[in-house]
Amino acid sequence: MDQLDKSEIRSIIKREIQKTEEQVAEYKELTKPIEPENSIGRISRMDAINNKSIVDAALRQQNDKLYKLNLVLSKINDEDFGICLSCKKQIPLGRILIMPQSQTCVSCSH
Repeated sequence: MDQLDKSEIRSIIKREIQKTEEQVAEYKELTKPIEPENSIGRISRMDAINNKSIVDAALRQQNDKLYKLNLVLSKINDEDFGICLSCKKQIPLGRILIMPQSQTCVSCSH
């Protein structure tokens, strides 16, 4: 992979990190505990608890993605950057551009 590709990938990763950090902050705001003194009905409270668990799952996914993006960014100058961790073949540039946090090729990701 040449330096032009790596500089483009670096900027894509940094933009993706920024977007993911914004989403993490938004999800953290949405997962704050529901105050018991709020006078909402039982069904509304159950709905709010259900929605909170969905947002909690989304928050975990975004935190995982953020971790992987930072890991990939730290390894962008390594000689084996863009090589699948499983099969050791080159990960297609298109996959890296779409999912910069990927460390495996499409075949090995399943």
